Amino acid sequence: MYVIIVYDVAVERVNKVKKFLRQYLHWVQNSVFEGEITLAEFERIKAGLTDIINEDEDSILIYKLRSMPKRESLGVEKNPIEDII
Repeated sequence: MYVIIVYDVAVERVNKVKKFLRQYLHWVQNSVFEGEITLAEFERIKAGLTDIINEDEDSILIYKLRSMPKRESLGVEKNPIEDII
């Protein structure tokens, strides 16, 4: 499955969330990660994020898609994802 994860967390947890998500997904821009993962990885990501965040203060949105969406970028692309064949 392809996922896009967007997060808004307290400053003291931003680096923990970013470091954790880099293990599984591609960093796209501030507070946004995306990539292809397995169902087992998806469950690990949810469990790991639940351990890191404070559910009373922080917010994480996870969009699940069947395949990589077509993406169009305007302006500077902070971390382009190249198709490798």
